[in-house]
Amino acid sequence: MVKFSKELEAQLIPEWKDAFVNYWQLKKHVKKIKLSIKSTKQTQDPNSDFGLSIFDPIRFVVNKLSDRLRNAGDKPEIIQVKSKVTEREDDEEEEEVYETELSQLFCEEDEVKVFFERLDEELNKVNQFYKTKESEFLGRGEILNKQLQTLLERKQILSDRHRKSLSGKSATGFFPPSYSSSARNSDYSESPTEYSETSEADDATASPTKTKKEKPKMGMRMDIPMTTPTRVISTVTSTLWEDIVLKKPKKEGQGDLINRKKTQCAEKMIRGAFVELYRGLGLLKTYSSLNMVAFTKILKKFDKVSNQQASASYLKVVKRSNFISSDKVVRLMDEMESLFTKHFANNDRKKAMKFLRPITHKESHMVTFFVGLFTGGFVTLFSVYGILAHLFGMFSPTTEPAYMETVYPAFSMFALLSLHLFMYGCNLFMWKSTRINCNFIFEFQHSTALKYRDAFLICTSLMTAVVAAMVIHLLLLSNGVSPHQVDAIPGILLLSFIILLICPLNIFYRPTRYCFLRVIRNIVCSPFYKVLMVDFFMADQLTSQIPLLRHMESTACYFIAGSFKTHRYEMCKSGKLYRELAYVISFAPYYWRAMQCARRWLDECDVNHLANLGKYVSAMVAAGARITYARQPTELWMVIVLVTSLVATVYQLYWDFVKDWGIFNPKSKNPWLRDDLILKNKNIYYVSIALNFVLRVAWLETVMRFNIGVFESRLLEFFLASLEVIRRGHWNFYRLENEHLNNVGKFRAVKAVPLPFRETDSDG
Repeated sequence: MVKFSKELEAQLIPEWKDAFVNYWQLKKHVKKIKLSIKSTKQTQDPNSDFGLSIFDPIRFVVNKLSDRLRNAGDKPEIIQVKSKVTEREDDEEEEEVYETELSQLFCEEDEVKVFFERLDEELNKVNQFYKTKESEFLGRGEILNKQLQTLLERKQILSDRHRKSLSGKSATGFFPPSYSSSARNSDYSESPTEYSETSEADDATASPTKTKKEKPKMGMRMDIPMTTPTRVISTVTSTLWEDIVLKKPKKEGQGDLINRKKTQCAEKMIRGAFVELYRGLGLLKTYSSLNMVAFTKILKKFDKVSNQQASASYLKVVKRSNFISSDKVVRLMDEMESLFTKHFANNDRKKAMKFLRPITHKESHMVTFFVGLFTGGFVTLFSVYGILAHLFGMFSPTTEPAYMETVYPAFSMFALLSLHLFMYGCNLFMWKSTRINCNFIFEFQHSTALKYRDAFLICTSLMTAVVAAMVIHLLLLSNGVSPHQVDAIPGILLLSFIILLICPLNIFYRPTRYCFLRVIRNIVCSPFYKVLMVDFFMADQLTSQIPLLRHMESTACYFIAGSFKTHRYEMCKSGKLYRELAYVISFAPYYWRAMQCARRWLDECDVNHLANLGKYVSAMVAAGARITYARQPTELWMVIVLVTSLVATVYQLYWDFVKDWGIFNPKSKNPWLRDDLILKNKNIYYVSIALNFVLRVAWLETVMRFNIGVFESRLLEFFLASLEVIRRGHWNFYRLENEHLNNVGKFRAVKAVPLPFRETDSDG
């Protein structure tokens, strides 16, 4: 049977962990009470250590009878829990505080008094946190209620305008006459997983707040239409803004089309806000039930240790407290379900529940089986490739240049990609093990988010296919097949990978593939898209995959220019265009990341984003200097490389440790780390600091310029590129750990979805 402490740790909401009952600390107090009672008994009966007495059974019976007689008589309760109302320091609201008074039975036990003091603190903490979150969610519900009313009024106005246009013209409009009742359900055939595309919001986005302080009303009751003069004027003004104020000339029917598109977009945003609010209410309901069970369990433990019946009295108070007695959350959830079913699911409750309560698919054992199968296949094929390459002398001085220049860029590109996928799978495993909510941080849907087994499956299957292609390529080449025919194999592999990536069929992790493509689009088009966490996280990954991008450019040139037909690989290694592309590709990831920093600075006005932009500019300068030094190995350029690379490395190390990982705090209780650590062994953090430092200075190889052959230089290049990918995967864990701890510190467990309509100060 699993202990409750482990069940609680597995089920609690990670971002609200500090707000839960500290069950583990209370258990320690109960153990202290047990030891105190044991020592007291030994003091009162010093002969207890010298064996049993013949009178012990008689004493036991007498004690039991006396206990029953005491319990049967009328006596005051063992504990008395009193509540008093106090004013909070941060605002004018009042809060209820519970205090426990002990009877004479416990006066000599100091440990019991400390236990109940601690228990009161936990009860007050849980109660106040619940009330705060309840008030916050009810406030969001009221705002969302007004947004929904505005949306329906806007639809009604557009429908009325269309009817008037139909009555005056015979032309066909964009809206059917029954748009107000039927069009609101026109988009609801979408799957719930598509919400992430239409409701992108930064975690830091503040939730809407009311302009005047008022007690949040309960519920979202609404009879449609429910209008007031102020709301009608606001809706009409918002609808006709482009026509009246901006005076934009529109073709006939174009205004209705634009307004319809805006209305559909607003509808999706409000639908997403409904889903997130409902999820938050569900978390708060779970928070209430788990804490109730925790109080029950710890009080039963206390009764068992103290041989008293104190739990019943205290549990009465717990059940009367706000986090148990209040039914506002349950009522609001019921009303949200009915509203969502009516206005967003065409009165189809089953469809509504797919949005509000998406089902997370259980992990299949078949995935684990195929991971093992492909891993074994990869190891076997790679061993076969190594033996064949040695037997056929593919790395000998006579065949080395042609083979390495044509095969290496294509296959190393897939190898680096597979290594990055493997590291991401390791990240997912560690994030799950340490309960870091990566899906919430990245704003992924739980039902379609990639699991660590899925990442390993993609990685191993890709590498098995790549190594199999390498073996086939080598066998055909060694058997005398024409090189320009054999060299088409890497191109076919690359083309197959691209087709699979953009395949529209719902196979091979389509949500993940399309999410990846959408994020890449956002990165390439920086700074024209709002920057989300997943966007700049992926852009950071690209800065570690510059060798992969260089190999991709070489492979594309090799096949697009037709060099594989003539087997003249040097065509893509010479010319002014190639030299310029080397700079462009090396600069691109840093440029995109710098533009993201610029966009975030414009959106948030945080000077730290400008400082982060400077880090990527320094990296661009250092990368350009190293490329130039590789072509012009003079002492001047060597000095420039040393200076620029040293500045960029110090800049990057500072940002890694202080900003991204949140460590190097001299005042921390954990020396030079941070106060909150997820990993229990602090030495791991110090080892990680040293490892990140060593891998950050791998650029020194550029200055050393080892005098080695083509094969050895290619192998060294691939080794250093692999180390950078490993460093990035290692960096990823601590980056998300720091982000998760920031969410925990602010109790953020639900996204704040932006809403489309501005609020009015009054309702008329």
